[in-house]
Amino acid sequence: MICLGNICRSPLAEGLMRSKLNFTKFMVDSAGTSNGHKGQAPDKRSIAVARKNGIDISQQKSRQLVKRDFKVYDYLYVMDGSNYLDVIAMTSDEEEMKKVIKIMDEVFPDENLDVPDPYYGGSQGFENVYRMLDQATDLIRKKIDK
Repeated sequence: MICLGNICRSPLAEGLMRSKLNFTKFMVDSAGTSNGHKGQAPDKRSIAVARKNGIDISQQKSRQLVKRDFKVYDYLYVMDGSNYLDVIAMTSDEEEMKKVIKIMDEVFPDENLDVPDPYYGGSQGFENVYRMLDQATDLIRKKIDK
C-alpha cells in the first residue's frame, strides 16, 4: 500500500488489508514515495478513523518505498496517479510494472480514480478515504484469498 508520505492513506489501507487477511498466508505493508515522514506514526486522524472502526494502526511507522519491495511483494497498490508514476519510474522491467496497481482500479476499473489525500483537510476527508479503502480492500481480499 503506497501513498506519498505513508502517514494518511497507505497506513489506513495497510490496517484494513491486515484486518481482512490471514497473517500466516499474507504479508501486508505500506510505504511512501517520499521520505519526508520517515519513522513517524500515522497521522492522528488516520489513527482515529481506524480506531473508530476497530483497527489499530498506531504502531505503524512511515518508511520509503525501496527497490527490494518489488521483489518481496506481489502487488504494489498506489493511492493516486502521481504515486503511480513515481512507483512505475522505479521499476526495472515489465514484471515489476505489472505489480503496480492504482487501488481504486479494483473498484472502478478503467475510470482512473484516485484516493484523495486528506492531509490538508478535516476529519471528514479521512472518513471518506477510509470508506473508499474499505471497499477496495474487500475486493482485493476476494481476489487474492481464494
